Amino acid sequence: MEIDSIECISSSDGIDEEEIHPRQIHHNHHHPFSSKPHINNNNNNVNVLFSSVIPPATSVHELLECPVCTNSMYPPIHQCHNGHTLCSTCKTRVQNRCPTCRQELGDIRCLALEKVAESLELPCKYCPLGCPEIFPYYSKLKHEAHCNFRPYSCPYAGSECSVVGDIPFLVTHLRDDHKVDMHTGCTFNHRYVKSNPREVENATWMLTVFHCFGQYFCLHFEAFQLGMAPVYMAFLRFMGDESEARNFSYSLEVGANGRKLIWEGTPRSVRDSHRKVRDSHDGLIIQRNMALFFSGGDRKELKLRVTGRIWKEQQNPDTGVCIPNLCS
Repeated sequence: MEIDSIECISSSDGIDEEEIHPRQIHHNHHHPFSSKPHINNNNNNVNVLFSSVIPPATSVHELLECPVCTNSMYPPIHQCHNGHTLCSTCKTRVQNRCPTCRQELGDIRCLALEKVAESLELPCKYCPLGCPEIFPYYSKLKHEAHCNFRPYSCPYAGSECSVVGDIPFLVTHLRDDHKVDMHTGCTFNHRYVKSNPREVENATWMLTVFHCFGQYFCLHFEAFQLGMAPVYMAFLRFMGDESEARNFSYSLEVGANGRKLIWEGTPRSVRDSHRKVRDSHDGLIIQRNMALFFSGGDRKELKLRVTGRIWKEQQNPDTGVCIPNLCS
């Protein structure tokens, strides 16, 4: 299924319905985020976008850096007879030969360097992105795997995009590189049209980014195989962490001919991959027969109108009950 064969007509927050082509973008010349330089992380083979550059390592950090993979070494730390060190992962890759002097490695542990590592307390490597935490050397790696300040992966699902960065960078990246449509407001009205709904492959049809409540949300609409039959699914992801996503709710509605389906839930964080959200069926799912019924006519063309809104949950200080805060 070609993305260009899909027509999406969208309106948001009272704006008249307009035709949106899949590769078209509405440029906002007052967009608060500008392009910033890429940082190429050779170890992970990805393009990293950061707000600021991580400072160079100190001499102690360099001492604990594996000469082969350049990652920090954790016990067991190995050394050759001449005192050259390397991590346990790389030891299995160098065929028991020291990469520095080519002498046989054996099974010698560098206990002194392991003791040095135990005595260190280091800042999180995402300190330049705002993390204030300091950890013992051995706890640092575990924290960094789940640090709330770690970069986000690109939420675009139409390709295997390896770009990561903070939210402002990714918004600019989605707009400029993936040509994603950008809208302001917390309500939306999309019409998805497909000339031959029986030709369905695992493919993303549309991604739209909404800006409301000072946050960004990704609306996905796609078709994929579920068992032997294709289904259509719409869901929302929040561009931020799960703890922040819980502050918002959204609803999706599709229908025609006196029938409707309604989905209401909490947006998933973009920390959860697009595939993980899709495979968990956490969104509005429309079976093909129902979708064709909603489309009307001779059932040979898919015409689905999906409407929805996003709101922020606020707690009433007097009753402790959450009440919706709808954008004006």
